[in-house]
Amino acid sequence: MVLEDGSVYPGTPRGAFRETACEIVFNTSMSGYIEILSDPANIGKGVVMTYPLIGNYGVCREDFESDRLHPQALIVHELCDIPSNFRSEDTLEEILKEYNIPCLADVDTRSVVQKLCEKGSMKGIVTDDISDMNRLMKAMAAFDCDCKAGTKEVYTAGDNNTGAKIAFIDYGTKKSIVKILTDRNCRVTVFPAETKAETVLEGGFGGIFLSDGPGNPAEYESEIKEAAKLLESGIPMLAIGLGYQILALSQGAKVYKMKQGHRGTNHPVRFAENGRTFITAQNHGYAVDGESLPENTEVTCENVNDSSVEGLSFAGKPVTAVQFTPDSNKGASATVFIYNKFIEEAEGTKND
Repeated sequence: MVLEDGSVYPGTPRGAFRETACEIVFNTSMSGYIEILSDPANIGKGVVMTYPLIGNYGVCREDFESDRLHPQALIVHELCDIPSNFRSEDTLEEILKEYNIPCLADVDTRSVVQKLCEKGSMKGIVTDDISDMNRLMKAMAAFDCDCKAGTKEVYTAGDNNTGAKIAFIDYGTKKSIVKILTDRNCRVTVFPAETKAETVLEGGFGGIFLSDGPGNPAEYESEIKEAAKLLESGIPMLAIGLGYQILALSQGAKVYKMKQGHRGTNHPVRFAENGRTFITAQNHGYAVDGESLPENTEVTCENVNDSSVEGLSFAGKPVTAVQFTPDSNKGASATVFIYNKFIEEAEGTKND
């Protein structure tokens, strides 16, 4: 692996190895590698896993967060060849080959992460030929690492549910987010990211959900305009990840590219309301600029490590907006109250 600063990290080619340029980022999760690989937010990324052994419990396709794997490459210290898990259906290498994802193993990932922490996320390339460094540098420079995702067609989930009727704007979400809502008896209509606000507002929904997703939020120009109209409607809203950033931009805030981003399941977030801190899951490289917030917004959460803005409220509006992905799974449900609050507000609108 070659980084744009010229540093070279040797490794062993695994998976569907091929030369590919990408944005090199690191993820601090100790498990959940298949959820990370199938998260659309990782489109265009070369994901470096900080945990030293990856693939030890194999792959269960039920855990996929979308219909495929998304990163440009996976970089690990050790790739396990013999997984041990009663749910495992394939090895990680087999699934990487199936979805044409190159992997570089036996890499000094600690050194890579130290470099990224020092200099920030940067472009890189995995290759089996470093004889022409000028060619590799040009390939990295030409790579566009910001991509969009999400459904192209409207679809429904939880048709038989009788609870809150939710409009879900999909900027490239994970399957588990929709399931969280349907498991709570919500009827969810999922719309493409570019859907006009008028279409949503004509649907008689009790709540509106702006999803997570990949890319630079400032490039979602039409989506930002529509988000402003949705906020103005007064319908209860929940925005997470990219959706939170888009909503902030719709009110005049600015975003900036972070030095190395927040990627992992162990990011501490403090809530201003009660001073409590929760460990959260995050996957983003941009953040809302706290100095740019308009008068109608208030910071509700901040990151304990770097004090970046992690949540906003909007004066007079029933809106919850957070940078992280609220937990809901058994054993990791500390912030499930965020979903519950939104659903209660959406059901109240329905009952009115």
